[in-house]
Amino acid sequence: MTTPDPHHHAWRKSSYSSGNGGSCLETRPERHHGIAVRDSKEHGAGPILTISHDAWRAFIDMATS
Repeated sequence: MTTPDPHHHAWRKSSYSSGNGGSCLETRPERHHGIAVRDSKEHGAGPILTISHDAWRAFIDMATS
């Protein structure tokens, strides 16, 4: 397992997320490792999950269907 570099790319939050600090995920691309995902409420202090591009696409397809 690789450790994502927290300074590589800016984190993005969905435009569907509300501004009240609710249950939101932040994502950012990892150069060769896929997509990094974290809980926005942790402010960078919590765990970061890195998943493959294919797994991320499958998640998005399932969530939007």
